[in-house]
Amino acid sequence: MAECAEPIIGKILAGWRYDISGLAAEMRGDYEEHFSHCARCRSRQRLHRIIDVSLITLASLSAAVFLLAFGVIRHFGPRHAFWLEVGALAGFALSALIWMIVAVTTPAPTMMVDVARVSARHVHDRLPAEIRERLPEEFRLKITGS
Repeated sequence: MAECAEPIIGKILAGWRYDISGLAAEMRGDYEEHFSHCARCRSRQRLHRIIDVSLITLASLSAAVFLLAFGVIRHFGPRHAFWLEVGALAGFALSALIWMIVAVTTPAPTMMVDVARVSARHVHDRLPAEIRERLPEEFRLKITGS
């Protein structure tokens, strides 16, 4: 793998887990420029975001499986159903807690909102003009940003 274009900035970004979403716009510009020039930091940032989204997805799937297990136990009512239900609910609670921790400590939710906003803007731009004009003004402002 290639070396970082500017090692000092690369070390700063590595300490932040390549997350610049919480920075002010004035400070973010220099780091975004670094990402555009440095392939190593850009690939590291992409790897960290993939890990973040994977953790949220895995925690969501785990919570869904535990809820499904709870429903199956309630439906069939096997012996010792109470303890099985408690175990399923505890698993769901742990999965939900992990989901919340990942969502709070990583920029993945912000990144997903940005991706949704860009996709909505792309769809908005492809709509015929008469339909675009019929959209409420506040909705149009949220999508286009202007």
